[in-house]
Amino acid sequence: MSFRSREMVKRIVKKIGGEKNLAPGLKDELKKSVPNSKVVMGRAQRGLYAGRHIQFGNQVSHDGGNKSRRSWKPNVQDKRLFSYILDRHIKVKVTTHALRCIDKAGGIDEYLLKTPYHKMDTEMGLYWKAKIEKLYEELGEMEVVFFSPEDEAKFEEQFRELKLEQRAARREARRKMYGWSGKSEAIDEGRADAEGTHQEAARHGEGSSDADIHEPQVANA
Repeated sequence: MSFRSREMVKRIVKKIGGEKNLAPGLKDELKKSVPNSKVVMGRAQRGLYAGRHIQFGNQVSHDGGNKSRRSWKPNVQDKRLFSYILDRHIKVKVTTHALRCIDKAGGIDEYLLKTPYHKMDTEMGLYWKAKIEKLYEELGEMEVVFFSPEDEAKFEEQFRELKLEQRAARREARRKMYGWSGKSEAIDEGRADAEGTHQEAARHGEGSSDADIHEPQVANA
């Protein structure tokens, strides 16, 4: 039901990919924040509990004041939280208190960045906090380039042309897969032309018939 924090720190470092992927001084901060004999719930390893764990106490009866041992478990929910730095949803078990803290912070990323390590008492919380801090550090080292409206319009036109090329390539692949040939395509085009001429002739015929009908009426008038 419980585990030692020393082993938890080792697992976190291993999940991140080793000490080389940790931010400078992060491992020492983890060791300072997490004591070697901290006891938390076993299932808290797989979620964000924000300090809410199982509690034990007495249930006192109203009549005789008899006491019986009981426990209080946290309200745990399965949620999908969106991370902007990862650009995807994270499926995680969270307590309702942790959800209120995340909403107050402004999102899962802000909650993990603002919450100090000594308050992250679960393995998943420490792992995601270390990972997101590393990603934001790499993002801060990147160069940001701003484009003019003309360049953005050119990029949009290039993307549009690329989509048309991909669509043509898929159409050609389907033709090769299902055995469509240029001869059958020419036949289909000939049929379409014939149908178009037939419809045009029908429209001209309707116009001439209407004229024939109206001419005697004008003569009689």
